[in-house]
Amino acid sequence: MSAMTLSMKLNVLFLQCIRRTVRRRHSGAPRSGEPGIHNHRRGLWIPGFLATLGTRKDGGVIGAGRSRFALAALVVAILLPAVALAQDYPSRPITLIVPYSAGGGNDLMARTAAEKMSKTLGQQIVIENRGGAGGSIATRQIAKSAPDGYTLGLGGTGTLAINPTLYGNVGYDPRKDFAPIGLIATSALVVCVNPSLPVRTIPELIALAKKTPGTLTYASAGTGSGIHLGSEYFASVAGIKLTHVPYKGSSPALTDLIGGHVGIYFSSLPPAVALVKEGKVRALAVTSAKRSPIFPDLPTVAEAALPGYEAVLHYGIVAPAGTPQPIIDRLGAALRAAVTSDELRSRLADDGAEPLVSTPEEYAADIDREETKWSAIVKASGAKVD
Repeated sequence: MSAMTLSMKLNVLFLQCIRRTVRRRHSGAPRSGEPGIHNHRRGLWIPGFLATLGTRKDGGVIGAGRSRFALAALVVAILLPAVALAQDYPSRPITLIVPYSAGGGNDLMARTAAEKMSKTLGQQIVIENRGGAGGSIATRQIAKSAPDGYTLGLGGTGTLAINPTLYGNVGYDPRKDFAPIGLIATSALVVCVNPSLPVRTIPELIALAKKTPGTLTYASAGTGSGIHLGSEYFASVAGIKLTHVPYKGSSPALTDLIGGHVGIYFSSLPPAVALVKEGKVRALAVTSAKRSPIFPDLPTVAEAALPGYEAVLHYGIVAPAGTPQPIIDRLGAALRAAVTSDELRSRLADDGAEPLVSTPEEYAADIDREETKWSAIVKASGAKVD
């Protein structure tokens, strides 16, 4: 007998138990010796097992054996379908929604993790890119999807920590509307300047900015992006004033940095490597808590001048809230196996990302911390998108 068939039989058994024990007075009095409460005023007989669950109000005999059986049947009837579902899961392909266009770092990270998870789960994970509004549109769709484990989403600092404060009505609550599965990786930024700028260290950059408040310009990949807010966070901690120049993506921002149209850019690591080696831009520091393997000789911003400063982006996988826990556990195990694999670690390292292994509970705590941190930065920056 399959788990699902057993679940259905137990559900029927439980309903039959209810029908036998809960009777209206006009249908006949309870059998002699049958435990329960006979409420003459209301004409309702309340069985003993319900009385033990808090419905007893006017005295009566409690049938301990019957109540325990009924309660056990209730628990099994509720829990077994979820267990059965998890045993059969997944029985068809899973969709992983990436709330950004194809080809970017977010997309690559999702595809790499999905490929490894598919092998563990025995079902294909199909990537579906849905860009727009900084990822908030697709993230809202993820939150409203059926909680059956067949629609997942790539979560990140932008969608779960920044957008809820950046947008007037983002349409989802990062803490309540998702069931976290686990983290994939964290990715730092590198502080780059145009070579014509007379600075080679973070202290020199801060000193120059203090001498000429507001004259130094910095590029971003768009208002409210992690690059924008990481730069604003830097300026706030350093006590300096910089002028923001937003672009539609990283490519045009880097192009204008190389051309000298802006002086500073907090770049993601992969596109900066070749530019630094060719001398087209100068790297000063990385924004992570520890040095990057890609730029081992570069200090962190924290060790160079601003202790405690860290601006990194976190990425993970989430499901809609209400997804059965056995399914979350299975997906979480598959994701942890993927993140700890040598293949995934190697691919992430090539892009300057660091693997993060976590349980669903640890990812939930991470979402809470990141939203608290970045919402304060958004508010301090004054950034807002309607």
